[in-house]
Amino acid sequence: MLTLRPYQLEAKHAVYDHLRTRDDNPCVVIPTAGGKTPVMASVCQDAVTLWNGRVIILAHVKELLEQTADKLNAVCPEVRYGVYSAGLKRRDTDRPVTIAGIQSVYQRACEFDPFDLVVIDEAHMIPPDGDGMYRQFLAEARIVNPNLRIIGFTATPFRLKTGSICTPDGFLNHVCYEVGVRELIVQGYLCPLVTKAGQAKADTSGLHVRAGEFVAGEVEALMDDAQLVRAACAEVVEATRERNACLIFASGVKHGEHIVSVLKAKHDIDCGFVTGDTPTEERDATLARFKAGRLKYLCNVNVLTTGFDAPHIDCVALLRPTLSPGLYYQMVGRGFRLHPSKANCLVLDFGGNVLRHGPVDQVRVKERPLGVGEAPAKECPECRALIAAGYAVCPECGYEFPPPDRAKHAARASDAGILSGQVTVETLPVRDVMYSVHTKRGAGDDCPEVAAGGLQDRLAPLEIGVGLPGARRLRPAEGGRLVEEAVEGTGAGHGGRGRRDRLCGRVGCDHVDHGAVGERRGVRPHHRPRTRPDPRVAGSRRGV
Repeated sequence: MLTLRPYQLEAKHAVYDHLRTRDDNPCVVIPTAGGKTPVMASVCQDAVTLWNGRVIILAHVKELLEQTADKLNAVCPEVRYGVYSAGLKRRDTDRPVTIAGIQSVYQRACEFDPFDLVVIDEAHMIPPDGDGMYRQFLAEARIVNPNLRIIGFTATPFRLKTGSICTPDGFLNHVCYEVGVRELIVQGYLCPLVTKAGQAKADTSGLHVRAGEFVAGEVEALMDDAQLVRAACAEVVEATRERNACLIFASGVKHGEHIVSVLKAKHDIDCGFVTGDTPTEERDATLARFKAGRLKYLCNVNVLTTGFDAPHIDCVALLRPTLSPGLYYQMVGRGFRLHPSKANCLVLDFGGNVLRHGPVDQVRVKERPLGVGEAPAKECPECRALIAAGYAVCPECGYEFPPPDRAKHAARASDAGILSGQVTVETLPVRDVMYSVHTKRGAGDDCPEVAAGGLQDRLAPLEIGVGLPGARRLRPAEGGRLVEEAVEGTGAGHGGRGRRDRLCGRVGCDHVDHGAVGERRGVRPHHRPRTRPDPRVAGSRRGV
């Protein structure tokens, strides 16, 4: 029998507290691979064995239906359940728990006996309005049982266009429990993610947007560039030499076929390929080979974002850009599952998604009321006609709009942290070093002022206390030592303050440096030292 993890028990208790104290419907947020299905199975067990209720679990892909059936067997083998799915060739209706594909039952709610509880996996699939399949089924199920309660489970409680899936007048009203990605990684329940810079990256600045997402045809045309595909495939192969399984997300069917052919022709690699049009038997066979480890690379187009469970995936390659934070999260989430063969999962992003959406554990969509915002249109400067923003030529007068400015893409793909709190380290060549020495007024002779450090080949002599009694010069010498010498010619200077102009400490510079005195008098030195202390220098010396 499967035992729930602590946070899964907390999620279940939060659901029960909500159902007891509120009249609306709760939603549970658990990250991808965090184990939503065991919680759903445990809720079904309690509903049937403790309250003699009837439950239907809804999902939109058959893989989720199969996972739910497996977890019901593991959590509560004593509970009788049925499956209603055309894809699985089963139509059970007389069991206390029914696992159903929404495509198969959305017009048949009135044909079932009344349900007391509807559990929805991947609840973000419920549309905010209109006559979608979920909305139709739930509306009719409430006619059969007006006291019906609904529980949603999801990893992404938001939609691209409308924000949160929980609204006062929606089918789901309140997030009763949420656990985060970082929390589960720290607790050891999710696999850490890492990112690595690449050399090939597409420029998406000229892509148009339709319904909140990049236009699909334009995305595929951009990403299917021959040079980009070759470069990206080479990077993927090089980065995954020591890894077990790589899942690739392509921008379209032709783009995916191009990736598969380049991997075979240039690198002699067999890469599987599945799309929404792949025959069921061929798709199942390909996925079985990948899960069994007989196929290292698997490319897909919009089919393995939800419900696909392959724990050994230790590299996810995003060869498609998206404006959808939910899709971005779901793609990256394929690498969250734990497996003994991997220490982390590498995310290779060729579409700028990490920079676009931020760390995967902080992905959110801003709340935005329906119907608010500018329409995707533009005005023709010749005839003043308002036309769709995608037109290159005005349909009214024939005016040709100038092409959008396309900045050249970066030479390197982003290595921004895939998780919040990750530090990106960038190494830059050092061309020059300058130090400015400061002695605190009134400080004793034993006050630290400067330290030797092996920079004698880069530093000009440093003069301390110029113009004051006891002024001295520290000259770099061999072995990293500093030799102290007296400074001659001290005397009165500007403003009656004893001082002497000296050369700037920057190597190769002949400018006169007036130091701290000049700054106090409002004279900005031509090389102003930064205020951040240099860790290599002790005391109060500051460096650049």
